[in-house]
Amino acid sequence: QVQLVESGGGLVQPGRSLRLSCAASGIFFAINSMGWYRQPPGKQRDLVAVINSAGNTNYVDSVKGRFTITGDNAKNTVYLQMNSLRPEDTAVYYCNADIRTTYYGGGDYWGKGTLVTVSS
Repeated sequence: QVQLVESGGGLVQPGRSLRLSCAASGIFFAINSMGWYRQPPGKQRDLVAVINSAGNTNYVDSVKGRFTITGDNAKNTVYLQMNSLRPEDTAVYYCNADIRTTYYGGGDYWGKGTLVTVSS
């Protein structure tokens, strides 16, 4: 009974910016952490950025200084602000969440992904 819905992807020119959003909805007690992963064409899915309920963040080295992950607890939403985009940032971006759904625990959930294409 948990859904993650991403939005904000699209086609942009190198050097431009995009902001991705991911909203969690359904029946759950709390969100422990949310993050963004990406999968370039023909490559594996890797972590981009993550934020936990305390606001602590972590980024893959290739996006440090360019991307910023933030969260809005009241809206159960996480954002990824992507600046100075490069062609190598082209990928399907997936939202991920570690969610407590019951008294005993929870699990790992994924959105369906949103495509970001960086090209001139």
